[in-house]
Amino acid sequence: MASETSRIEAFSDGIFSIAATLLVLELKPPAPNLPFWHGLVAQWPGFAAFLLSFLFIGIMWINHHRLFTHVRRSDDMLLLSNLLLLLGVVWVPYATSLMAQAVTRGNLLDAAILYNGSYLAIALLYNLLFYTCIRRKLVDCDFSAVRNIARSYIIGPSIYALCLAITWWNVPLSLSINAGMALYFLLSPSLRGKRPRA
Repeated sequence: MASETSRIEAFSDGIFSIAATLLVLELKPPAPNLPFWHGLVAQWPGFAAFLLSFLFIGIMWINHHRLFTHVRRSDDMLLLSNLLLLLGVVWVPYATSLMAQAVTRGNLLDAAILYNGSYLAIALLYNLLFYTCIRRKLVDCDFSAVRNIARSYIIGPSIYALCLAITWWNVPLSLSINAGMALYFLLSPSLRGKRPRA
């Protein structure tokens, strides 16, 4: 059965890497009518969006890897829920490019709603994948580690929903919360310290 999960992970790794690579396609050369460095600086929203989304995709990949270290077998429901999550991952470059364009064009609220809504959907898809693994008994018996993953996943949808709601009131604050959640998912295992006993 290990070969089954290895194939799922290999396919998923490929999708994550493609999604991260697509981000760079949104970066354009400097405008020909501007000095080179001035033209590059003028594109700072695109560079900022690229760096943040590359970081976010990397963190999603790390969390996917953390979960799959405990997945011991697969079935059709796991394959389907994993595919749905990967659909969310490949959506990130598009939502990111709209955010970068909105900074210069002035329709920041609409782009931020789509951007934050996208991360809410991804958080729900992560929980669907995790629930599928638990419900169908596809994970190993390291209950303490699985409980740690459950703790970090369960708060995701509610915080991202709050983040989406705040968007209508304060776009920069909502984006800051979104970035804070990425940092939380990156650092959460070390922040929890010792694993609880099984």
